[in-house]
Amino acid sequence: MMTCVVEYVIDPAQIEAFERFGRRWMELVNRHGGTHHGYFLPAEGASDKALALFSFPSLAAYEQYRTLFGKDPDFVEADRIRDDSGCVLRYERTFMRPLLPDPSP
Repeated sequence: MMTCVVEYVIDPAQIEAFERFGRRWMELVNRHGGTHHGYFLPAEGASDKALALFSFPSLAAYEQYRTLFGKDPDFVEADRIRDDSGCVLRYERTFMRPLLPDPSP
């Protein structure tokens, strides 16, 4: 499994648009073979930082999902929320592998 961590710098005045953008991408990741772990938004005080975490079973599965960017109408529509609102100022993607708790006692 590989997890993508996306660190965003957002426009705090466009938080509602960012939430619409996030809800749409959670749906798309889950529909196309990934598991979205959610978006993490500023909770207290002024902040322009947000995070998203989602996993795919493998890099190959993630790359298959990425082939839909700019082609699939649902992906284009989701990106349009970001582009039209200006809610995302910039972002950076990092790929990580999780170290999870051992399920056995």
